[in-house]
Amino acid sequence: MKTKLPRIMIAAPGSGSGKTMLTCALLAAWKEKGLRLISYKCGPDYIDPMFHREALGVGSANLDTFLCGRDYIRRRLLKDAKEAELAVLEGVMGYYDGIGGISDGASSYEVADATGTPVVLVVDGRGKSLSLVAEIQGFQNFRKESHIRGVILNRISPSVYPRLKEMIEEQTGLLVYGYLPVKKELQVESRYLGLRLPGEMETMKETLKRLGSLAEETIDLAGLLSLAGTAGMMEEEERRTSEGCGETDGKVPAKEKVRIGIAKDEAFCFFYQDNLKILEDMGAELVYFSPLRDEKIPADVDGLIFYGGYPELYAEKLSRNSSMRGSVRMAVKKGLPCIGECGGFLYLQEYLETKEGQRFPMTGVLPGGSHYTGRLLRFGYVTLSGGTAFGGDAGEIPAHEFHYYDSTDAGNAYLASKPLSKRSWRCIVSTGRLWAGYPHIHYGGNRKFAENFLDACRNRRKEF
Repeated sequence: MKTKLPRIMIAAPGSGSGKTMLTCALLAAWKEKGLRLISYKCGPDYIDPMFHREALGVGSANLDTFLCGRDYIRRRLLKDAKEAELAVLEGVMGYYDGIGGISDGASSYEVADATGTPVVLVVDGRGKSLSLVAEIQGFQNFRKESHIRGVILNRISPSVYPRLKEMIEEQTGLLVYGYLPVKKELQVESRYLGLRLPGEMETMKETLKRLGSLAEETIDLAGLLSLAGTAGMMEEEERRTSEGCGETDGKVPAKEKVRIGIAKDEAFCFFYQDNLKILEDMGAELVYFSPLRDEKIPADVDGLIFYGGYPELYAEKLSRNSSMRGSVRMAVKKGLPCIGECGGFLYLQEYLETKEGQRFPMTGVLPGGSHYTGRLLRFGYVTLSGGTAFGGDAGEIPAHEFHYYDSTDAGNAYLASKPLSKRSWRCIVSTGRLWAGYPHIHYGGNRKFAENFLDACRNRRKEF
C-alpha cells in the first residue's frame, strides 16, 4: 500500500545559517493557515523537537539513521502520513555533515535520501553576491542526487533580493523561494527551552507568531507547498519482528500490563517521544511524576525511568525534596527496575556538585557523585557492546552522549565505541534490575532493550 505525505526538509551549509529560525517561521505560518502539521528534527537533539511542541504546538519527533536505521525513519514518516497534511523536517549541522565529521552517515542528507524528501537550502546571504552561486552549486553537485530542490536566503535586505534571486535561479536552475530579512527583535535564541520561565515562553510564542507573519510576506509559501507535494509516495513495508526496529506499526503481542513511573518536570525533560510510544505499544502504562514537587514515587509502579534534562540547574531543589529522594532510593534498593540516562544518572548518585562548586545530596542509589568539568565530554554517537541489559542480552546498542559532567564511577558494564574511530571507553552500571549511565538510547534502534526492561518489571510485579 502506498501513502502520500507532502514533505520538505529545511537544511543549511552549516550551523548558524538560520535553519531553526526559518523552520519555526514556516511552521508558524502554516499553522496559522490551519494546516495539519508534523515536524521532525534530524539527529539526536532533544531541544528543537521540544521547542516545536511547546512553543509552536506542533507535534515533533527525531529522525536519526544512526540511532534507528533508515527503515525505521521511513516507517515513522509513514505512520504520521495518516494524521498530517504536511511534514517539515529540520536538518542538523551542515547538510552533508555526518558521523565522525568525515562521513555523510546520519547526516541530514542521509535522512533526505532515505525518505525521498525534497530539500530547501537556507543560505546566509550576508556579505555575498556571486559567491552565493558557488556555494549553492557546491552543495547541489556534491552528490549525484543531492535532493536539493530550492533555496531560501537569510539575513539579506529586500532591496538586493530580486537581483540575487534572478542570478541564483539562472545559474543553478534552482528556484529561490524567498528570504528572511534581518530582524533582531524576531531572533530565535539558541538558549535552551528548558531554561525558559512561563512568562518567557509566552513572549516567545508571540515572537514566533510575528515571525510567521513575516514569512507570509517574504516567502513563497504556496510554492513550498507545491514542492512538498512532489515528494514520492511512501510504501508500507512487510512487517518484521526480528529486526531492532520491530514491526511496522510498533505493536507487539499482548503481554501483562505494567505501570512505569516516568520522571517529568523542568529537571527531567529530555524525551524521545517514540520511546514513550514504544513502551506503551509494548504494554506499559506510563505514570508521570515530578522529582522536584511530588513527595514520593507513584504508588504501584513496576519500574522507574529517569531520562535526561537539567538536574544540575535544579540540584538544590531536588536535594531539598528529601522524601522523594528517600522514596526512590528505597524502591530501587528493594529491586524496582530502573533506568537512569545522563541527567537521570546524576540523580541516582550520592551527590551532584554544580558548576559553582556546591555539592548537593541526591538519591544515593549509586555510590559516588558527579561534577562539572567545564568542557563537553565524550560527545557524539557510540555503539554499546559486550554487556547485558536487565539480565538479558540486547546485542549492540546505538546510543548518543552529550554532557559536561563526569562521575567518580561512570560504570564499566559496556564498551562504548566511537564509529569511524579507534576511541572507546567503559560505561554503564548494569544489573538485573538497573541500567544507568551517560548514553541516551532510542528504542527504535534496539527494541530488545525496552523489552528486557519491561520483562524485568513484569517479573518484579509477580514477586508482590
